[in-house]
Amino acid sequence: MKVYRTLLTILMLSLSAGMAQTTRDTKMDQFINRLMQQMTVEEKLGQLNLPGAGDITTGQASSSDIAGKIAEGKVGGLFNIKTVAKIRDVQKIAVEKSRLKIPLIFGMDVIHGYQTVFPIPLGLSCSWDMPLIERSARIAAIEASADGINWTFSPMVDISRDARWGRVSEGSGEDPYLGAEIAKAMIKGYQGDDLSKNNTIIACVKHFALYGAAEAGRDYNTTDMSRVRMYNEFFLPYQASIEAGVGTVMTSFNEVDGIPASANKWLMTEVLRNQWGFNGMVVTDYTAINEMVDHGLGDLRAVSALALKAGVDMDMVGEGFLTTLKQSLDEGKVSQQEIDMACRRVLEAKYKLGLFTDPYRYCDIKRSKKEIYTPAFRKEARSTAAQSFVLMKNERNTLPLKKTGTIALIGPLADATENMTGTWSVAADFSKSVSVLNGLKASVGKQSRILYAKGSNLTEDSILEERATMFGKTLRRDSRSAEVIRNEALQIAGQADVIVAALGESAEMSGESSSRTDIGIPQVQKDLLAELLKTGKPVVLILFTGRPLALQWESENVPAILNVWFGGSEAGDAIADVLFGAVNPSGKLTMTFPQNVGQVPIFYNHKNTGRPLEDGKWFQKFRSNYLDVSNDPLYPFGYGLSYTQFSYGNIRLSDSLLRSGKSITASVSLTNSGSLEGKEVVQLYIRDMVGSITRPVKELKGFQKVSLKPGESREVTFLIDEEMLKFYNSELKFAAEPGDFKLFIGTNSRDAKEVNFKLQ
Repeated sequence: MKVYRTLLTILMLSLSAGMAQTTRDTKMDQFINRLMQQMTVEEKLGQLNLPGAGDITTGQASSSDIAGKIAEGKVGGLFNIKTVAKIRDVQKIAVEKSRLKIPLIFGMDVIHGYQTVFPIPLGLSCSWDMPLIERSARIAAIEASADGINWTFSPMVDISRDARWGRVSEGSGEDPYLGAEIAKAMIKGYQGDDLSKNNTIIACVKHFALYGAAEAGRDYNTTDMSRVRMYNEFFLPYQASIEAGVGTVMTSFNEVDGIPASANKWLMTEVLRNQWGFNGMVVTDYTAINEMVDHGLGDLRAVSALALKAGVDMDMVGEGFLTTLKQSLDEGKVSQQEIDMACRRVLEAKYKLGLFTDPYRYCDIKRSKKEIYTPAFRKEARSTAAQSFVLMKNERNTLPLKKTGTIALIGPLADATENMTGTWSVAADFSKSVSVLNGLKASVGKQSRILYAKGSNLTEDSILEERATMFGKTLRRDSRSAEVIRNEALQIAGQADVIVAALGESAEMSGESSSRTDIGIPQVQKDLLAELLKTGKPVVLILFTGRPLALQWESENVPAILNVWFGGSEAGDAIADVLFGAVNPSGKLTMTFPQNVGQVPIFYNHKNTGRPLEDGKWFQKFRSNYLDVSNDPLYPFGYGLSYTQFSYGNIRLSDSLLRSGKSITASVSLTNSGSLEGKEVVQLYIRDMVGSITRPVKELKGFQKVSLKPGESREVTFLIDEEMLKFYNSELKFAAEPGDFKLFIGTNSRDAKEVNFKLQ
């Protein structure tokens, strides 16, 4: 324990001095005050430096390139390093060889699970199940913390309405209300009730702000919008995360009001800290400070100073803080107070994690052996995946399938084990994932015969396929001609009673730096699907995707479409569960699916135009429409079918007049009118009919996921109050305005019943 003597002495002094105090914050302040009094400027700047771990192997940390900097106190934390052995080795350098023995914080992109991988976030959001989502984050925290990690760069809460943007796969869709609810659930799952417990990790909400609104759907691109739109349509999930107690915030790459987020003081200080009260640590995204040079804000020294002054505390990878801020301090470009504040926030995060008490609290080898990728966690991941799938079409009750006869499983995603976990599954062992082929075989056993053929490559363009199968997620490209590969599949299909086509995107066809201008299924796969349909046999399309796709032709021609996103490490078994009816699908879309890419961006909660179409028409000259397609989506927000049917009664209001400061209730009778037990997401939308600024045609304001047995009915009730009707007006004041409102309750944003009420 001698190696901790300096820090423990400080800690004990602060604890004894604070015996009369009742709050932990006071003790933390005393401890950090004493520690910072001993720190040099260089050591303070070192705490602001977050490099990547590089290639550190177990037992060789002391000889790695980063070791010297850690020993010199020039590193505050590391990311992209895992396993207890490696992290203990590196932590040992910090607490034994650096002058002040300050422990490191260890971060990783634990986005939708650690080794037990859950559905990609967009898929997970389609469960509309907050306890389920919270539990997925709790399991991720247990596993990551058991492997030495104590900080995750999640949740991503960026609202996006543009399916071309690859990172829609990493978020929760287009709606701010739903996004806020999911953000709170994820943060609760990661952080628990006490961050000092060694099975919790500190969360990082990202990317602040507006990253999902990049122009043209192109990653890292410019964002520009009015502040009214920021507050009403994009800020809510970030703000909800702050209110939920998220420990850290990550800056976005894009500019806001012409200033890159990492240098935007209005965003990082005025909004985040002064308006919302955030007192945690702000970290940049990967080299975001350095990238401001290309934005045109100056050289590395200039942009580093701008970032610090804006309210950024930690510099990821770029080392601009480490290498330039001392000179900027000497030149009076930044102040000692600004450096001290940033350093304090980094130290506070470590204090809250309990690292000063025990730097190795996340390095319990026993936990790492028994709490990662357990059978129980895998079982939960399988169940969660099945509840995220969205049944988009089921003509003539093609699904569920029977475990009889012969099933032809065809497609480039059918036996693609490495792709099941989807994008941002950096800790996964792909070889352990369950493919569709293995899932179906395990499910049917000897009851049915499963025949398999690849049918096509992902795409005819080999270069595109290479870009879309990075990070070890190969599809083992077939060098034969498309015709030969397809004919082989057709021979297999000819022997089957039903055809299951596993088509769509590969895992890395969506995600960061994976924007697409063509958001359809690749043509070679569509050609395969067309030939399979010509056999006259029932065809089920198992759709893999990380974004809404343009599926007009598929929707018109394929009898059954099950969107499985990327379901995680247990995807294949979960797909089998739904295909064969062991699980009744209950997922609902959280992003609108367009008819074609020309409609993008498309979203349900849009504003009305001064020249709207008349009811029942999709084209009128000199009205707001297209010449070639209707304004309607292919599949609306909130849409999803079931193997059973649900019927809605008429909406009943307790009162049609809502008085200020009071509340009313809206009720509807929901009945399972089908023959199978199932779950329905009952959705509540409201429209403000007249406002001081234009208002959306409808906004999600509540939802309940209800499970009903066949023939069972239940009264579903929502409480409506004035708070629910508030918005930011032209003066950015958050208030409700008296007047007329419409209230909608239904199965999705399009198919809903409505009533009127007034706010007085």
